[in-house]
Amino acid sequence: MIGIVQRVLRAGFMGAEAVFNRAFGDRMNPFYHLGKISFFLFWIIGATGLILYAFFDTSVEGAYQSVETITHSLWGLGGVLRSLHRYASDAMVLTMLLHMLRYFAFDRLRGFRAFSWVTGVGLLWLTYVAGVNGFMLPWDRMAQFVTQASFEWMDWLPGFKGRLIRNFILPEHVSNRLFSLLVFIHIGVSLLLLLVMWIHVQRVPKAAMHPPRPITVALSVTLLVLSLAVPVFSQGPADLHTMPLRLSFDWFLLTVFPLIQSGAMGAVWVLLVGSTAFGVMLPWLTLRRSAHAPRQLTIHPGPARVMARAGETLLDAGLRAELALPYDCRAGGCGVCVCTVLNGKVDLGAYQDAVLTPAMRARGQALMCCAVALEDVEIEVEGVATLARDEASELRHLQARVQRLERISPTVMRVVLALPAGQTLPFTAGQYINIILEDGAKRAFSFANAPADPAQPFPLPTDNLIELHVRLIEGGRFTTHVFEAMKEGDVVDFEGPIGRFTLRDSERPILMIAGATGFAPIKSILEDAFRRGIRRPIELYWGVRSQEDLYLQDLLALWQERHANFRYVPVLSDLAPDDPWPGRRGFVHQALLADHPDLTGYEVYACGSTRMVEAAVPDFIAHGLGEQFCFSDAFLPTAGQGS
Repeated sequence: MIGIVQRVLRAGFMGAEAVFNRAFGDRMNPFYHLGKISFFLFWIIGATGLILYAFFDTSVEGAYQSVETITHSLWGLGGVLRSLHRYASDAMVLTMLLHMLRYFAFDRLRGFRAFSWVTGVGLLWLTYVAGVNGFMLPWDRMAQFVTQASFEWMDWLPGFKGRLIRNFILPEHVSNRLFSLLVFIHIGVSLLLLLVMWIHVQRVPKAAMHPPRPITVALSVTLLVLSLAVPVFSQGPADLHTMPLRLSFDWFLLTVFPLIQSGAMGAVWVLLVGSTAFGVMLPWLTLRRSAHAPRQLTIHPGPARVMARAGETLLDAGLRAELALPYDCRAGGCGVCVCTVLNGKVDLGAYQDAVLTPAMRARGQALMCCAVALEDVEIEVEGVATLARDEASELRHLQARVQRLERISPTVMRVVLALPAGQTLPFTAGQYINIILEDGAKRAFSFANAPADPAQPFPLPTDNLIELHVRLIEGGRFTTHVFEAMKEGDVVDFEGPIGRFTLRDSERPILMIAGATGFAPIKSILEDAFRRGIRRPIELYWGVRSQEDLYLQDLLALWQERHANFRYVPVLSDLAPDDPWPGRRGFVHQALLADHPDLTGYEVYACGSTRMVEAAVPDFIAHGLGEQFCFSDAFLPTAGQGS
């Protein structure tokens, strides 16, 4: 039964997250940041609560009046703070419940995760206690209702015998001392909540507690607009001589109070104690048979060897061992943590189909944040040059200015970025960077220039430059901006270097195949190879639709003239039969196979669209190419938000 509920919830979350990915991008998807959003909301609650407390009178006689004064003072600013405090509290309950429900749906609560799950149950209780207690403090009609109902409910327990509710029968029974105790409880429970929140994340490797800035800004603006549009007001002073009949109710924090008001005291106790006990025991219910034995992970490049605990994802195991693994959403939605499974079996887990396509799965790729080892596993991580445990091996987040824009074909723009003076970005030829857009979305573009020469004793003027080839995609968000709005001097945010599409050291002859702007990383590799004096035979087959799509042809002709080991073959695929083009026609990989029907003994480097790579690689292997000597980098430009 639990498994059925989890599958239904998991399908619901995956569908909702896919919609949010399309709307906001994977980096800004709030479902991937629910825990971090809860932390942020706590700080809003804490900050507004401290300001309100500074002007709050903790006496019975002064509580209501001081809250009224706060609400209507400072040109309404006090009322905005009060409303922010209330709405942030409601939002925190909502995000915590969604966070727990999501972890339950994806079954991330067993084994070593049980600690975080159980402390999470405690956090939910503390949040409700602090919230309910907070409703008692303004001492209005709602505070009267919440206080009397709470103490009447507690009086149902054996031993109290009505002693608690007696304090709230008549006004003279409510003393300043008792009211001060309620204030002390509110502050104490809030501090305990903060402590348990810190404890809660201690078992999570590389736990982040701050959501992306665009989310914090959007959430803050939303809460502020809500506070201005629907401000929170007191509901009249408390009067213990009468019973409140009509109240503006808060269903987020006072969910069970209608049941208490109906007199079902025992039922409420059974419901809350039972659900809490069930929640605490849930990690140990219906245990899976697999997974008590740890699995050894061998991670390349390196290699690094770590032990994965039962049910632990590949990413969590690596991060726990302090390896510099790439990741972002940690929820199968962004594709940053893609890896290739070289040996062994993994459970791929739940992921978005858009970031782990059937073609990727067929190539043995997986997402480390979702995949769990079913046996000892060997993987290769995409996008890192080393797994060394130091900051230098991690992705660098940088800014650069657009130094030059040059249209080198009708649909290709050469974009030259300049890093700040004295700053360089070490990379390996063939790698790429992610351009980061304003909303956090990312667009990948390969280096089209060779890296700085480490043999040079002094930096050259070009060592801080990055060359990109950007092809215009119809409807493409970023590429359209490059062609229509970008200008020299603009600032570009990016991260890198990323990628494993780099030249291997061997003695084998090299065959390169590029489709469209897949020429960019090939150009980077070739420039670096020529500079290093590599003498292996190199042949480049570059496929485009028409002759106008070929660019930098003078450079390629110069390379052929200067380097006897280099040969270049352009191939056009979309020509009319009577077109006078004298060169090769058809699909580029077929042209390569026509010249090299037996690929035994070669290394092949293929870069272009996913469609081109998926068509070429199986044909190459069928013609004798060893799988371990076929290196590819596929990209799939998409319209709208995708480019």
